[in-house]
Amino acid sequence: MREIKSLAELKSLVGTQVASSDWISISQERVNTFADATGDHQWIHIDVERAKKESPFGGPIAHGFLTLSLLPMLMADALHLSYVKMGVNYGLNKVRFPAPVPVGSRLRAHLTLLQVDDIKDGAQMAWEVSIEREGSDKPVCVAESIARCY
Repeated sequence: MREIKSLAELKSLVGTQVASSDWISISQERVNTFADATGDHQWIHIDVERAKKESPFGGPIAHGFLTLSLLPMLMADALHLSYVKMGVNYGLNKVRFPAPVPVGSRLRAHLTLLQVDDIKDGAQMAWEVSIEREGSDKPVCVAESIARCY
């Protein structure tokens, strides 16, 4: 985990890859729980036998939005802004899912700081988050995440 101790230190990192998270595993249980939480029960995610037979991916895959929903956890695992009292997710500018996430995959995030702007009582940061699948040369998710810290 990378610790950033001041806003000045954070600003000095613009344009660099700042941190990477630990690996996490994508289990069928996690996929099923996400399906239940969101109501997205498409067979390519939850019907293991059908996905093995009919899916072009050779088995079940995680939802793209499940992968995206891991951003806060992966970012918190990779980075700690020790000078910040509170952080909030402000949104996303762009999201792409260039490759699937087969169940059983291991993922990690790489964080590149694109921009830091001063706002009232804090700062707004733009991060490029690239989520890597172990053993793949293509990222499974690339997102520009906007966060504010106070």
